[in-house]
Amino acid sequence: MKNKITVIGAGLAGSEAAYQLAKRGFEVDLWEMRPKKSTPAHTTAGFGELVCSNSLKSNALTNACGLLKEEMRSLDSLIIRAADKTALSCDDKSAALSVDREKFSHYITEAILNEPNINVIYDEYTDKITDNTVIATGPLASDAICNNLKELLGSDFLNFYDASAPIIDAESIDMSKCFKGSRFGEGGDDYINCPMSKAEYYAFVDALLTAQAAEVHGFEKDMVFEGCMPVEIMAARGVDTLRFGPLKNTGFERADGTRPYAVVQLRSENGDNTMYNMVGFQTHLKFPEQKRVFSMIPGLENAVFHRYGVMHRNTYIDSPRLLDGAYSLKSNSSIYVAGQISGVEGYVESAASGLTVGLMAASRAMGNQVLLPKETMIGALASYVSNPGVFDFQPMNANYGIIPKILEKMPKQEKQAKYAQRALEKIEEFKKSSYWLFN
Repeated sequence: MKNKITVIGAGLAGSEAAYQLAKRGFEVDLWEMRPKKSTPAHTTAGFGELVCSNSLKSNALTNACGLLKEEMRSLDSLIIRAADKTALSCDDKSAALSVDREKFSHYITEAILNEPNINVIYDEYTDKITDNTVIATGPLASDAICNNLKELLGSDFLNFYDASAPIIDAESIDMSKCFKGSRFGEGGDDYINCPMSKAEYYAFVDALLTAQAAEVHGFEKDMVFEGCMPVEIMAARGVDTLRFGPLKNTGFERADGTRPYAVVQLRSENGDNTMYNMVGFQTHLKFPEQKRVFSMIPGLENAVFHRYGVMHRNTYIDSPRLLDGAYSLKSNSSIYVAGQISGVEGYVESAASGLTVGLMAASRAMGNQVLLPKETMIGALASYVSNPGVFDFQPMNANYGIIPKILEKMPKQEKQAKYAQRALEKIEEFKKSSYWLFN
């Protein structure tokens, strides 16, 4: 009889964990409540749906998220393979990995449905959480799961609110006022740039500061995650905050050496370049206010919005007190928590936690206890969220601050290259020493 495990949630982390377990011979019951019951952020029933940006960040090995993706490629990640297969055209391999979100989700869904060891159950999981379970419900976990977890963990969740950016119809963009290209000429033409004069910028900020926001029940200012700050909250921190943040003009020098005062970037949403995402424009303004204020941006005067920005609750647990380095509960090592609910932040990081859980659960069931090396980005994330020395815990992205230091002094780029080389070597060593997981 095959080992059996329950995975709750078919997002990035749950799909990855289920896939890794299934291909190692485990029988997986994968629960997904959509389409029977949806969330405020999801719009489809597809697995691995991207609800905010369609970018999985940089591919460069000197970038922490780029290194994380390369480690995951080496470990045969379903999510990264889906991203590579559905990536939007880009000649620069060090640029951001942006995907066609519909094709990306379709690839993951088909891979899961075609895996004979995975039994998909389209329903909300309401039973008591028992042994041999992976909780990967995401940051928008249902009330039933939240109540189940509170009973299981004996601890309240830590909540914050996340925001997503609007998506615009490409044909409604006035290209006579915009230009294509990435900062410093890198990354091809996947971006449309809307340059702003000084007067246009400050008029836009004034309008943003006086625009009406939609009500979020239970929302408090200090619950907004810094990595996904609504544009109106950024603007309220100072009139020039946006100009030195998502609207910065660096890398857009004209032939005469001058630059626009500020630049709004739009990133392609799909392979046909029919839709564009407003980069850095997560927002919770009322929909009519988004239309009014964002139409002040040069080139977007007649913009057609396929989706307005929204803000929604994100939920995560107090991981340093609750989880070990395998993302399993310290109180019950056969129950795992993966994805953003575990305290990692970001698409790739969530998938990485699911990959880790798949490998760790399989290893334990095979009678071997292994952990991914801390010198790797994937191992460092697991180590960070399970470190009891971390107080005032906040969601964590991949970054070079969480891995063991190379003390030798050298330029930043050179040191990051060394971190990457060391990490990839450690991944190969891990695969060889844990051969039973990869054969």
